[in-house]
Amino acid sequence: QVQVAESGGGLAQPGGSLRLSCVASGFTFSLSSMAWYRQAPGKKCEQVAMILSSGIITQYADSVKGRFTVSRDNAKNTVSLQMEDLKPDDTAVYYCIKLPGSCGLQGQGTQVTVSS
Repeated sequence: QVQVAESGGGLAQPGGSLRLSCVASGFTFSLSSMAWYRQAPGKKCEQVAMILSSGIITQYADSVKGRFTVSRDNAKNTVSLQMEDLKPDDTAVYYCIKLPGSCGLQGQGTQVTVSS
């Protein structure tokens, strides 16, 4: 049974930074591709960043390229998302996902609010 627990969300000012963390269990983490998704009110669930099992290959949505960095520690079953230069449009609930998956199906998510 896939279990993920996200943390690290909160309130940030535009231009600020946050670091999201996710602890995973219930599956072979080191063999699994992981992703961060987000969903803002009234908007579709969208993939923000993806990292393959080895951690070598990553992929980002155009809207966050150059600002967000995804990483993982297979020894600790954790995946992180470092978010820099945050913008109000980054406001959303962020979900840690074992691929394939989607928003709200695995963990509860963590709220990120970017506002002055």
